[in-house]
Amino acid sequence: MGIVGLILSLPLMAVVAVAVRLDSKGPALYRQQRVGLRGRCFEVLKFRSMRTDAETGTGAQWAIENDPRVTRIGRFIRKYRLDELPQFWNVIRGEMSFVGPRPERPEFVRELLKTIPYYDERHSTRPGLTGWAQVQYSYGSSIEDAAVKLEYDLFYLQNTSITF
Repeated sequence: MGIVGLILSLPLMAVVAVAVRLDSKGPALYRQQRVGLRGRCFEVLKFRSMRTDAETGTGAQWAIENDPRVTRIGRFIRKYRLDELPQFWNVIRGEMSFVGPRPERPEFVRELLKTIPYYDERHSTRPGLTGWAQVQYSYGSSIEDAAVKLEYDLFYLQNTSITF
């Protein structure tokens, strides 16, 4: 199924890649460490939506609403989640599934494991291209948002079925 998704999205991905390259300096795609099944790290593939120097000198930080690091095209592709399309490759590789909790960065996971009870439960399944929390809630930009999204993730894990 990941191959079908990749093939069907290739024309749109080509347009997004060109738009990202024309909008700002740097590569169209980038890799970023994420935490997946059983807490294992893997590299997720995404379209670049921020400046290439977005975390230079600061390290990992939560994205915020109207984040100045986000490029013009980046705002658009984030709004419509087009930055996630290259992750069909991660689905093909078996690191992700179509639906499941969205994978988070290791720097944030270390912090969230200390502060949010049951946070590690979300690592009992493969992360997804989309998830119940992503559909029901906006971009998370804080520990509080992560706690709310975890509620949706746990609901999904407890109610996983073909129809859901």
